[in-house]
This record gives sequence, C-alpha cells and structure tokens, in this order.
Amino acid sequence: MNNRQKILVYSNLAFQMGVIIGIGTYLGNYLDKIYNNDTPWITLILSLMSIFLSFYQVLKTLKKDV
Repeated sequence: MNNRQKILVYSNLAFQMGVIIGIGTYLGNYLDKIYNNDTPWITLILSLMSIFLSFYQVLKTLKKDV
C-alpha cells in the first residue's frame, strides 16, 4: 500500500469512529427522551458501547493492514 492509500484508510477510520459514536449517542438521547428518563442512562450506555465498537473497528482494520 502506498502513502496515499494509507492516508485515505486512516482518515476513513476517523470518519467511521465519529459516525459510530454519533449514531450511538443520538440513539441513546432519543430513547431517553421517549422514556422520559431524568438521568440519561440509556445515552450513557449506548455512547460507551459505541465507543468500544468504534475502537474494535479500528483495531480490526489496523490488524488487517499489518
């Protein structure tokens, strides 16, 4: 893989992480509003799960490149 391809892969990883975390947080916030939760537990849980999922995606992609 040349340098241009590596740059595209790594910038795509950052974009993927942002999208995964954003969707998880948005979904958690949406569910907390539907269920009228005073404490946003669903947002917290889904945002943390999406962070772990995005790190897993990054590690899987980096492992494949090595």
